[in-house]
Amino acid sequence: MEFLAKTADPAKVASACLVIGVFKAPTRGKSPELTAVGARLDRAAKKQFSAVLGPGGLDGRLGGTQMLYNPPGVKAARVLLLGLGAKRDCNASALRRAARAAATLINERGIASAHWCPPDTGGGKAGMRRRARNLAEAMEDALYRFDRTKSGDQKPARLGRVTVLCDRAQLAAVKQGLREGAAVAAGVKLARDYANLPGNLCTPSFLAREARQLGKRLGIATKVLDEAGMKRRKMGSLLSVSRGSREPARLIVMEYKGGRRGKSGSGPVVLVGKGLTFDAGGISLKPAAAMDEMKFDMCGGASVLGALQAAAQLQLNIDLVGLVPCSENLPDGAANKPGDIVTSMAGTTIEILNTDAEGRLILCDALTYAERFRGGRHRHLDRRLRGGVGRARQRPVQRFRCAGR
Repeated sequence: MEFLAKTADPAKVASACLVIGVFKAPTRGKSPELTAVGARLDRAAKKQFSAVLGPGGLDGRLGGTQMLYNPPGVKAARVLLLGLGAKRDCNASALRRAARAAATLINERGIASAHWCPPDTGGGKAGMRRRARNLAEAMEDALYRFDRTKSGDQKPARLGRVTVLCDRAQLAAVKQGLREGAAVAAGVKLARDYANLPGNLCTPSFLAREARQLGKRLGIATKVLDEAGMKRRKMGSLLSVSRGSREPARLIVMEYKGGRRGKSGSGPVVLVGKGLTFDAGGISLKPAAAMDEMKFDMCGGASVLGALQAAAQLQLNIDLVGLVPCSENLPDGAANKPGDIVTSMAGTTIEILNTDAEGRLILCDALTYAERFRGGRHRHLDRRLRGGVGRARQRPVQRFRCAGR
């Protein structure tokens, strides 16, 4: 969806659909209140807006809608009156719920574009920026559909453009908010698309290829460790999970370098996301009911990829590292067995009491790998670990027990 911001008189905009907010009545016996912009347009429309408010009409409750067609005094073909709830409660969460309701209705009516007059509920330019960001995120969320694996012709969303009308003083803030909201929404969509893919398509190797393509497109340094590379680094905990699958494990490493040189401080922010593309529980097999939903066990990893995309799209002034350990957890003759003991990259031995504890098994090695990015010392650590853990892990071996969820 395309999001724009402009300064214009809402009454003179030839819009296919103009969205105006309505607040719930502050006290019993009072009528719902139009926003300041809505009240001005209501006077131009000969009170047609306020005529549909109150008992038997729109009461301003959050998410309520009332569509008016060709009202007088307004160039818009339609005016959508949108309930915002109580004015004192019109926070980010309420605005997002209202925006989702508006986007859903506009799209169902087959309307391709709309103009929105956001309510001014305080906070100055920063408040308007937040509202614009929430608007973009919520409307994209409302229209999200996953149809990648569906056969036949799929109908795309009709609503493709939303323009926010605001004062000139707020224009820059609204544009920035919309840009931020669109970037976050695109990252969320990327994560949801990966999560919704079935396990036979979204494998560790598939996610690794997608990460490489994403890094190339966005200019993010990306490398992928295969099982040989993980074995050299003695990631016995992570590798133990993939032994039960024919799909080899992968460790995705992505580095977004947006921080200013010499301003890196203690090092980058490191995001570590679980990438279990399918989790049957291993030998400790899960119940059959709803096991198909275990394709979602890689949502943490998908979220990391989405966050990196959003950061790069917004050109954030930070250094960000994304680590996604990817594997499947299936039963097989070579799979982990309850009571097995494996050794992690940190040199710690782990007794596996339940093989459905695979998440912590793959994450602990990824977290140990993340230590190389601490305080800008990752180049030194990488040299020490290139041929395996070796002297970098000369410490007494500890042991802990790994039980199921």
